[in-house]
Amino acid sequence: MRAVLAGNPLEGEDLAEFVSAVAQACGESLAELLRCARDIRQERLGRTVSLCAIVNARSGRCPENCSFCAQSAHFRTNAPVHAFLTPDAIENAARAMRELGATRFGIVSSGLVLSNDDFFLLLESVRRVSGLGLCADASCGLVTPERFAALKSAGLSAYHHNLETARSFFPAICTTHDYEADVQAIRDALTAGLCVCSGGIFGLGESWEQRAELALTLRELGVTSVPVNFLTPIPGTPMADRLPLSPEEALKIVALLRFLLPDAHLRICGGRATVFGHAGAIEPLTAGASGLMIGNCLTTKGPDVASDQQAILDGGWTIDM
Repeated sequence: MRAVLAGNPLEGEDLAEFVSAVAQACGESLAELLRCARDIRQERLGRTVSLCAIVNARSGRCPENCSFCAQSAHFRTNAPVHAFLTPDAIENAARAMRELGATRFGIVSSGLVLSNDDFFLLLESVRRVSGLGLCADASCGLVTPERFAALKSAGLSAYHHNLETARSFFPAICTTHDYEADVQAIRDALTAGLCVCSGGIFGLGESWEQRAELALTLRELGVTSVPVNFLTPIPGTPMADRLPLSPEEALKIVALLRFLLPDAHLRICGGRATVFGHAGAIEPLTAGASGLMIGNCLTTKGPDVASDQQAILDGGWTIDM
């Protein structure tokens, strides 16, 4: 831990030994791991918890075959299907989440590329969300440099594009586009002067080494905001029969990421209720997380926001307003 606090990243044999130790941690060794991760977080980021929220701006009919996703057109699920929402609807959703304490609001669209008509709706929606005093974020697949420039001019604060998993594991999860396309999207957003929010989903069958591999890719790219999602098995998808992660394994993942990304905001997003239950706001914070997504996820219901806020305060944390 001292090496990480001193600014020395874990590498080589030290990294391999650490990943193995995390995988095997239990009992007192797990408690010590979580204490150290929490100390790194408090040293680097303090005790403030940031709250973000999203809206499912366009849902379903995605041509990609990501094996965990309810919105893929390749699978038969009960996920909602609708066209891109109007800017009025998105503004209303953003206003409601602002009143519940969110400081960031993401506009999320299914699919790899937006049509021109949907992109114009996105631009207007970004203007509306930014006008509410919220940090306006967007997640809409692959974006050209010209569109990034337009989004930034409209008030976009950050671009969200998950890598989902390690490069070495990605072909087992998605075969309809190449991993490098996702990496390039992150590079293009950073070149445009945008903050990038990129992370992944854990519990897909990846190894501990691949979890570290993803973190190191994010570190190399310079990503400073990392959404941490846990698989919620969705009927109709290839991942339907996978068991959700245990709370202990999920906490170890958060701690691993905190050690490898000591300065990044780790935001616990999808699957929190699946792993920790609807009262599970505080556990990830004790393992090094610094933010939570509140409200509903894309196709699943999220925990009660008031309960989340009370748990944060009861745990001695401060909510970023």
